[in-house]
Amino acid sequence: MDSTLRDGEQTSGVSFVPHEKLMLARVLLRDVNVDRIEVASARVSEGEREAVKMICRYAQMAGMLDRVEVLGFVDKGKSIDWISGCGGKVINLLSKGSLKHCMQQLGKTAPEHIFDIRREVEYAHSKGMTVNLYLEDWSNGMKNSPDYVFQLMEGLKDCGIKRFMLPDTLGVLDPLSVSQFFVKMVDKYPDIHFDFHAHNDYDLAVANSLSAVLAGAAGLHVTVNGLGERCGNAPLSSVHVILTDHFNAVTNINENRLNEVSRVVESYSGIPVAPNQPIVGENVFTQVAGVHADGDNKDNLYCNALAPERFGRKREYALGKSSGKANIEMNLQELGLELTPEQVKKITQRITELGDRKERVTQEDLPFIVSDVLKHSAPDSEDNVKLLGYMVSLAYGIKPIASIKIAVNGKEYTGDATGDGQYDAFVKALRQIYSDKLGRTLPDLLNYAVTIPPGGRTDALVQTVITWQQGTNIFRTRALDADQTQAAINATFKMLNIIEKK
Repeated sequence: MDSTLRDGEQTSGVSFVPHEKLMLARVLLRDVNVDRIEVASARVSEGEREAVKMICRYAQMAGMLDRVEVLGFVDKGKSIDWISGCGGKVINLLSKGSLKHCMQQLGKTAPEHIFDIRREVEYAHSKGMTVNLYLEDWSNGMKNSPDYVFQLMEGLKDCGIKRFMLPDTLGVLDPLSVSQFFVKMVDKYPDIHFDFHAHNDYDLAVANSLSAVLAGAAGLHVTVNGLGERCGNAPLSSVHVILTDHFNAVTNINENRLNEVSRVVESYSGIPVAPNQPIVGENVFTQVAGVHADGDNKDNLYCNALAPERFGRKREYALGKSSGKANIEMNLQELGLELTPEQVKKITQRITELGDRKERVTQEDLPFIVSDVLKHSAPDSEDNVKLLGYMVSLAYGIKPIASIKIAVNGKEYTGDATGDGQYDAFVKALRQIYSDKLGRTLPDLLNYAVTIPPGGRTDALVQTVITWQQGTNIFRTRALDADQTQAAINATFKMLNIIEKK
């Protein structure tokens, strides 16, 4: 049972509007195919009422109304009337599963609480509704007041409740205690359907859910991306793959839609998914180390049963200082580029250099890097013109200043200038050196174009292409860097070396 639209919405800062709830309900029921969804708490707001009406209307037309559930309270029929008025047919009634909660929150004894619950169940049945029962704080009830828990069960086991739902409300259990408590419940009441509802305060929600199933739980509660109160609930995707892959359990989940629903919930909730979140995280199917890519080339040596294709995704190979030649080759193949071993070596060296500078390199950057390395590399000789050092300043209200030091054919020169921009100041300092100290004129700059790979990252690599004219000769140089000014400077020095060699 997925509770993203109820318990998941209790995540701090998360609030779904009615049409978002309807869209998520449709995806969860129709596409992901969870068995049940819990969509709201009764009597919360008019927005919730509208959302529940819309979801129930859709589910009724789709023949899935019995799979839509709403949390209700022991409030003398008010929740039941609210849910029924929205078209709902299933109430998840909230009762107190620990003596402490019963006495201190309600101020009632166990027999009084049992009486109130039975009256509520009877009224719901009279309205044609199915009743499931939450034993809130059941985990602490089993730890501190087990006699109360069993007194509650004895008083309610025969009143037509379909499912008894046992929550670890405060996330205090571990797999061993979950197993012990569930065994006691199942042994004492073998004919009753028990659900387990885990919270993740100790990062044990998935492990505890698994333990509950192995101890006899007949249902599990999950949320997409693990949304929920405090540290959240057990994530749908993680619970599904562990049950299916490790214990051969059969679920109705369409796992190839898990990534899709994760992205939708991420968008609607505004809560980003951690890049290393199993199954749905951005990076979980990305190999970084070059040795891993090499092993994948040699019979998938670094792959497990979590094939990305199962979840509508694909394996990727990161580009950076750890990637190595194998990663580069994988990405080049993906782009349909065939290069010689020597060319791949040069590109690998360039990407390693960028990685050492903590630059982030993506597959979108790769064509730029290939173009930069292959079109303007000069393996046969050293550069005649070298940049030994430079400083450019940028301040509000003051023209940028550039101070540079270069070497031309082994002799060093310095120059200073101001300009209308950082690159303009740099070029003017350069022209000063060539005119005053070398007696030469540099080519004219005809066009200056900057291209950034798609994606909108502020740290994206920038490709600068500059068109030059010297006499009747027009030519272009290009360079790549995360800093736009540096990319332009690199392209300029490629121009200087071209004319120096000529």
